[in-house]
Amino acid sequence: MMDFLNKLNPQQKSAVTAPDGPVLVVAGPGSGKTRVLTQRIAYLIASEGVRPWQILAVTFTNKAAKEMDQRVKAMLNEQATEGIMLGTFHSICARILRREADQLPLESNFVIFDSDDQERIVKAIIRELNLNEKLYRPASVHASISRAKNELIGPEDYPINTYRDEVVKRVYVEYQKRLINSNAVDFDDLLVYTARLMEDVPSVRDKYAQRFRHVLVDEFQDTNLAQYALVKHLASYHKNIFCVGDPDQSVYAWRGADYRNIQRFEQDFPDAQVVLLEQNYRSHQNILDAATSVIDRARNRHKKRLFSDRGAGEKIFFYEARDDYGEAAFVVDTIAQLVLSKQFEPGDCAVMYRTNAMSRLLEEAFLQARLPYRLVGAQRFYGRREVKDVIAFLRLVHNPADEAALSRIINVPPRGIGEKTLTTLYMIASQNNISPSAVLLDLARGGDSPYYKSFTGRAALPLADFGGMLANWRAIAPTSTTAELFDRIVKDINYKDHIVEDESEESIERWENVQELKRLALEYSTRTLEEFLENVALVADQDTITDVNAPTLLTLHAAKGLEFGAVFIVGLDDGIIPHSRSFDEPEQMEEERRLFYVGITRAKDKLYLLRAIQRGGRGMSEETYPSRFLEDLPAELLVGKTRTGRPTTSRGQYGRADSSSDTRWTLPSPPQPAPVATSRYKAGIRVKHGMWGEGIVLDSKLQDGDEIVDVVFESVGIKRLAASLANLTII
Repeated sequence: MMDFLNKLNPQQKSAVTAPDGPVLVVAGPGSGKTRVLTQRIAYLIASEGVRPWQILAVTFTNKAAKEMDQRVKAMLNEQATEGIMLGTFHSICARILRREADQLPLESNFVIFDSDDQERIVKAIIRELNLNEKLYRPASVHASISRAKNELIGPEDYPINTYRDEVVKRVYVEYQKRLINSNAVDFDDLLVYTARLMEDVPSVRDKYAQRFRHVLVDEFQDTNLAQYALVKHLASYHKNIFCVGDPDQSVYAWRGADYRNIQRFEQDFPDAQVVLLEQNYRSHQNILDAATSVIDRARNRHKKRLFSDRGAGEKIFFYEARDDYGEAAFVVDTIAQLVLSKQFEPGDCAVMYRTNAMSRLLEEAFLQARLPYRLVGAQRFYGRREVKDVIAFLRLVHNPADEAALSRIINVPPRGIGEKTLTTLYMIASQNNISPSAVLLDLARGGDSPYYKSFTGRAALPLADFGGMLANWRAIAPTSTTAELFDRIVKDINYKDHIVEDESEESIERWENVQELKRLALEYSTRTLEEFLENVALVADQDTITDVNAPTLLTLHAAKGLEFGAVFIVGLDDGIIPHSRSFDEPEQMEEERRLFYVGITRAKDKLYLLRAIQRGGRGMSEETYPSRFLEDLPAELLVGKTRTGRPTTSRGQYGRADSSSDTRWTLPSPPQPAPVATSRYKAGIRVKHGMWGEGIVLDSKLQDGDEIVDVVFESVGIKRLAASLANLTII
């Protein structure tokens, strides 16, 4: 029954078999934390005589809860595990609240409102209070309410420092009333009501605290204040609280996660046993050493020495492209080479970036190479709302008869043109056998237009205004570049204010997507708007193949919890990683550092770090500066090229683990050269070719008496060469 203990390393075993009392397991990446959690549950039941119904285990996702449940059942059996309360914070709170509804201002059959429901109520309240919807956007006001709930601040206690705070408080008070009147809760309420219940009703707190002899918490670094208060109450009787997490991987502050909960835990439970899980089962040692050198600069943390039995592995390949196109091309070429040489399956490769806007050039490079890819956690660049909006405006200027574009943006941003007005507009256009845009352009003349009187005064004004803007854009289009027209439209409609609802990560990312589209427009300074729109349409229409076995493109935030054979982290420029928003905010800078650490530790075998000397497309490139985090990486762990074009380590120091994998390259048989006994070209060495100029060796392998070398040339990308024929000069 307890055979599983023999398969644990000493640190894991010490955590799984820890005596009663508070335990904090600080689990490094890839150190088997899920195994420790599940085996702790199995150990408590099989060895310590704890009944399943006395165990509470909370996770953050249904997927994690399901996986833990299956693993525990596999170790014991269905009967032995029956009654464990295992689930997400929200699902467990919902179960408790339904049982204790008589203590709440709710009936036990309360409903849970989703995000759309929540925002709809806030919107209705803002309108009823006669507030300016542009100043007090429903999404932004709701985000403020949600943040308050995460910190256990009720509507009456909402702090007022500004006039906006006063408005939010008024909406919050009314919002909470509406929820109660609807016998409903939002997601945050599930946590808040349960935490309050435990705080205010000792009999309820004692009932659950006595029932749960052991409380286990996964991903503890991602808990917010409400979740921390909740688990503290639930463990208040037996004090057997077992938390697993890694403050170095706390990257969700913008969602309310508070890594300081680990410090609170140590203050609240000073006698807690702390176990460090430092053995990593995922990565080679060089990757772990690079990660450690980055995270060791962080403040106030449990120092861990991550180690692996997998050997040193290959050095980390650093590549500095001439521009962001070169960066994307390098990624696609290298992945193609890794797959072609059978080192990795396509699905083993991942490309990570700081913001979603950075996916555009990568997506286009994959499409150009006719290679499939998977995009995680975001829509394809051209499928994003804000990108489609701006393209629709440009399409309408180019072709006012484009009804699809018109219907998309006639009320973007909202300008009081409702369904009824639109129906009238289309009807008049149809009766006069002209396009709806032609009616709008004519309405720009105001009362002189024969169509003006067909609309009520309230409807005619916004239509005439829109027609006037469209007429102006059409007038300047022939003499403007695509980028100039783009700027004029975005300014005239005040689009930035429309999409940047608040300082949230999501709002800022949406504006970054608009800026990314502008960068593309800048490349069309000598070409027409028609060419720009055609190019965009062709890229947008090429649906990517959603084949599972394809490289994954994702943000560093979305990468947490995942692992890949080969990882490419792009955009290692100051202002991107770390993000420029963090420059004046020490806390945010710390989180950016943790985010880079998370990215590095996703890699099992190969890690590529990339940056571009110039970024911003070919129309308006700006020189960039290397990420400050690159300075933390020891030179001896890197191969590749620095900003000056020199190798990152002195020649002769390039150590490379023998990559004697089952790599099989099939090349046309060249004339048989004299056998080559040793490899001359190590990864990272700079070489020169007669036709293609300078390049960097990516990989080299002895095969059939010759040395086969993969070189990335700045002029043509990656080429595979037989050393005996290529006449490469080492420089």
